[in-house]
Amino acid sequence: MIEIKAKLLRADSAIYATGEKVECLIEFTNKVFYDEQTASQARDANEANSRENLAWASAQLHCYRKTSYSTSACDRSAELTEMIGRTALDAVTQAPGEVIVATKPKILFCDLRLLPGETKMYFFNEFVPRDGPPTYRGHNIRYFYKITIATQRVKSKVQTLTVPIRVLPIPIISRPDELPVTVETNEELAPTNPFLEKREISELEISWHHLKNVTARRAPKFYRISNKHGFVGRFCLFKPAYKLGEDIVGSLDFAPGANPQKVRCVQFSVKLQQQEVYIRPQSVHNHQLPSQSSTGDDGSSINSFDMASIASGVVADNLQKSATSASSRDKEAPEPTGKLSTTSTSHQVCYATIQTQVVVPIPLHVTPTFRTDLVDVRWRLHFEFVTTTLMDFGIPNPKFGELKAPAEIPVETMVWNLPVTVYAANPLQIYAPNQTFNLLIK
Repeated sequence: MIEIKAKLLRADSAIYATGEKVECLIEFTNKVFYDEQTASQARDANEANSRENLAWASAQLHCYRKTSYSTSACDRSAELTEMIGRTALDAVTQAPGEVIVATKPKILFCDLRLLPGETKMYFFNEFVPRDGPPTYRGHNIRYFYKITIATQRVKSKVQTLTVPIRVLPIPIISRPDELPVTVETNEELAPTNPFLEKREISELEISWHHLKNVTARRAPKFYRISNKHGFVGRFCLFKPAYKLGEDIVGSLDFAPGANPQKVRCVQFSVKLQQQEVYIRPQSVHNHQLPSQSSTGDDGSSINSFDMASIASGVVADNLQKSATSASSRDKEAPEPTGKLSTTSTSHQVCYATIQTQVVVPIPLHVTPTFRTDLVDVRWRLHFEFVTTTLMDFGIPNPKFGELKAPAEIPVETMVWNLPVTVYAANPLQIYAPNQTFNLLIK
């Protein structure tokens, strides 16, 4: 009996970014399940009979997709074309779902022979593809990554052991010709030392540096909130881009200013929501309907942007303009919001409040903003304001005693959505301990 053990070298976190190297240790052991005394007596006699032999073993990284959405016919024909000429290992790896990204398999060994109790250890490393989607568990679609370790005995079927990992998306730099400008430091101004070797900076390090600059950039934006009765408040968002684990901090100002106040906010709630919008295959019929692309939907605005423009912060500004401007949308046409998931909520009662703060945390286990050929995952702040035209409870403040609130107040509810962009955090900052995965081959 052979036991296969696989464990990632990164023990504190089984999370990796696109373009990062995954390292794994794989052990093959010939297990013998009987007493030590019996084993010592029969070891010499049955050594030849109890020796295990494995023909080969390989390891590679797969990205699977499970979805209830309908894929286009061209995608299925391409998948069938790719399946022609492959080995029988692909039929085994197709079981969990559709393989959309796969690295080249690496052969660990050929013709391995193990004595009873003998263990052989192998090292596997592979880069996560930059063009793959992140790990995502949605309503109608799932993306997940697994390290597939396959082995086979002589005249036996192929056995596989899978090690799941989580992958976070890292945006690609929009202008590769300006990469040296991104990593410019004061060290380049110092006198050069001919005895020191200049370290080459990888593309992943430059992407992390650029992502840090994008999320640290403070660009306050003010939004005036009003209804048919008048001014309700003013919301200030300090920056439009955030990373996993950060807090979305904003301020709400209910001061009317010079004009008299005619409406007052009783309470409000802010929800951080994730949108899963299905992307239908583009056709000629879609181009003949310009009214559907100008309904104010955030998905129509993000179609013209790639991940590079998202990283540069351009898409966040355009999304806010398209979602908050009433002149650029058709109010009668419904907005395709897709499937919604609420992750954080902040609620406050603010009847007599002039100014307050809004703090909404972003969990570490959620998936950042990304887009594929089938789904567009975005984030937004969903505001719900409960307003009333009853000022000071409808009665003046008494000179003596306490002011009693009325039993009923006429209220109205208004809803407002503000899109935000969520980026990935450093995988080393997210604590997710991994475990050892085993497989017994009898």
